[in-house]
Amino acid sequence: MDGRITDLGGGYTARRIPLETYRDACARLEGRIFGGNSVYAFGRAARPPVPLGETFTWGLFAGDELVGWSHAEQRDERTVDMADTGLLPEHQGRGLYTRLLPTLLGTFRAAGYALVTSRHRATNNAVLVPKLRAGFFIQGLNLYEGGLNVTLALALDGPYRDAMHARSGFRAATAEAARRLRWPEAVPPGPVPVPSALPLPPGTGPDLDLGGGYVLRPVEYETYWHLYAVLEAAAYESVSLEWPHPAERADLDAPSYTWLIGHAGEVVGWQYSRQWNARTAYMVNTALLPAHRGAGVYSRLLPAVLEALRTEGYDLVRSHHHATNAAVLVPKLRAGFRVQGLEVSDHGVMAVLLFSYGELYREYMDVRSGLTLPRGEVARRLGMAGDTGT
Repeated sequence: MDGRITDLGGGYTARRIPLETYRDACARLEGRIFGGNSVYAFGRAARPPVPLGETFTWGLFAGDELVGWSHAEQRDERTVDMADTGLLPEHQGRGLYTRLLPTLLGTFRAAGYALVTSRHRATNNAVLVPKLRAGFFIQGLNLYEGGLNVTLALALDGPYRDAMHARSGFRAATAEAARRLRWPEAVPPGPVPVPSALPLPPGTGPDLDLGGGYVLRPVEYETYWHLYAVLEAAAYESVSLEWPHPAERADLDAPSYTWLIGHAGEVVGWQYSRQWNARTAYMVNTALLPAHRGAGVYSRLLPAVLEALRTEGYDLVRSHHHATNAAVLVPKLRAGFRVQGLEVSDHGVMAVLLFSYGELYREYMDVRSGLTLPRGEVARRLGMAGDTGT
């Protein structure tokens, strides 16, 4: 057993522990950690467990006290699965999981694995966010005995990551990724010239200061659409299906909400939302030109758009994003959106996200995912005579 100690800061450390120590800790502590989750009780298993392959188990310590763990198991000749991570509630919310991840992934890479997988309840953003930031991609959803799970996968080699981007439609397949997919290689596009001097046009209301010299300006739909048509090619690398004919039906005449993002008096991006149904708004399209990414503008824009849609009377906001586009998925989840599904559209494989303004519906989503037990008002709204207590 590797005796090296990883300092996680704040008095916390991690080190490899025997499988038996992990199992003993589960027996003693999992009720305190996972007692609020909903898991179907199968009863006694009829078959013996599948033999374990290689295992990797760490204990998390506060001083000398074991306060959590991370356990991973070999799934096949290429894949290791991060099967179980637990941390006592009083030690959560301190960034320990994020700080431990590089050590775990480095160990898996050194052991020769190509893929790392994990599964988490679909509304457990506290774990999904650090995983996506570490390079994991959403691979699917499944309904199992514990609720609704999101399956994540991390590629430890570059070509597989590139292939997943191509699968989702986020980027074109080129070079080694195209060869391994047995796809014709996409012709690498040349740099798209950004039209110069596109002045920020007059708005329909006051600007909102986004900081760093950026503003969000409400505009008429026609103004947005004209600038979108001019700048679209410069804003996106994604690959969408090119329809062979124009749509034969008129688009729905739903209320729409459009903004331009300005910097130094020029247009550098946009946001377009519209009504989805009587309760739901749909954030259709947000983009920043490449030179203005990575400055946190999207994260600062989100609260303003959500507040504007709330004042229009919506209960929910949905959005669709390429499943491998962590640069957008992470700020959306941090803002309170939840993963609700995957769909294949003409833009590719898209993750469906949903945001609720009301606490009741947020609690409802946690119940559906199995992250929490039905209690109080949620239980009553679901027609349950009692609940699991408070």
